[in-house]
Amino acid sequence: MKARDVLRRGLSAAAAAMFFAPVAMTAQPAAAEKMVVRISTPAVPGDWHAEQLGVFKEYVERSLPGQFDVQIFMNATLFQQGTEPAQMMRGNLDMAMISAQDIAKQLPEYSIFTSGYLIRDPEHQQAVFYGDVGKEYFKAVSDKMEVTILAVAYLGTRQLNLRDVRDVKTPADLKGVKLRMPGSKDWLFLGEALGANPTPVAFNEIYLALKTGTIDGQDNPLPTDQKAKFYEVSKQIVLTNHLVDGVFLAIANKTWSKFNDEQKQVFTEASRIAAAFNNNNRIRDEAKLVDFFKSQGMTITVPDREAFRKHVQKMYLDSEFSKTWPAGILDRINAAGK
Repeated sequence: MKARDVLRRGLSAAAAAMFFAPVAMTAQPAAAEKMVVRISTPAVPGDWHAEQLGVFKEYVERSLPGQFDVQIFMNATLFQQGTEPAQMMRGNLDMAMISAQDIAKQLPEYSIFTSGYLIRDPEHQQAVFYGDVGKEYFKAVSDKMEVTILAVAYLGTRQLNLRDVRDVKTPADLKGVKLRMPGSKDWLFLGEALGANPTPVAFNEIYLALKTGTIDGQDNPLPTDQKAKFYEVSKQIVLTNHLVDGVFLAIANKTWSKFNDEQKQVFTEASRIAAAFNNNNRIRDEAKLVDFFKSQGMTITVPDREAFRKHVQKMYLDSEFSKTWPAGILDRINAAGK
């Protein structure tokens, strides 16, 4: 049985067991007002990491009846993407899904989690962040950012998506390619490490930028490419597997400190179950999307991944980023799950 199948079945079993397990419920006074918990996300309805928030809400409100009103704001309608950690620190927002790039802005020593070819696959991601390395990472985030991470969700493995067909075997073949990346220095460095000319463009502008030729390509996991219909304005996907992406479901410490032990347990369980729901569906979709893109007339190619891996990793090890990484952390991450 493949490791990916083991992960899928294991998560499904764990999620089902947790979801249907009886949860102790604390009786509430009839007149008690529900505590409002607001979640902000730039995710769009239909994407699995957006849908997982519905699973989270349902579990919390079912397990703690009458205690919480979980409100989900999608499409960045409450706060703009990237501003959520600051809003949580200020007490303006209760929960959000934050990225390693968001965290690295405040904790540059953990920029290692923004680097390419670090996390090998979804199984390795789980082993890293639910192991000793993750515990240290989560504690640092809580201490320095006043945010508690409850779960990590798999966002997919990022691939290159090009407007026109190119012969891409090594990073040298991307020279001069205007590759859309998010605007932070961590993302832009990744684009450079891949051999391209990183070009910052907002996510909601990618489709038009591909259509008009403002950019030559972009990188995202295959499920995102499908949901955003980038296949309508591009011709090739290069399966580089350059970043196993994830997002952290987190809660503001100012909100977390108001909870009793039972409530904290339920919120943690709900987060892990929601993440498992996302992971299962995303892994399933990724397995079948290559055929979908081929059916849309796209060219699917596989480059020399080892050439990409060596080049990208050397770029990071020679960069200013690596000078801040905790001693020995790279070896510990590589050893996780083995």
